[in-house]
Amino acid sequence: MERYEQRERIKENIDYSYLLLEHPYDDVESLLELIVDVVSSTAVTIRIGKEVLPAETVKRRFLELDSSHIKYVIESLNQTTTKINNIRAYLLTALYNAPVTIGPYYSAAVRHDFG
Repeated sequence: MERYEQRERIKENIDYSYLLLEHPYDDVESLLELIVDVVSSTAVTIRIGKEVLPAETVKRRFLELDSSHIKYVIESLNQTTTKINNIRAYLLTALYNAPVTIGPYYSAAVRHDFG
């Protein structure tokens, strides 16, 4: 699949138009481009955090991302107060982990707010 087609598929997956109503264009566009870079990559492996993973595993996870995951990553990034040395690596890791960490994150937030 060509890069443009991948981009359009991902825009649909993440409900791009909806995200733009709630978040700055640059934030949404940057994450979209990063996702497209990953799913269009011809590399055999991709580094996520300190792990080198099969590219197909990472691509599969990135193609499962939806608007809630993108919102979560943007919110998490906005709450980060520590210096991020390698923003690309940080965002790759955040996007890859989003489907696994989003539930516990919001559960903890609810416990904090209403606990």
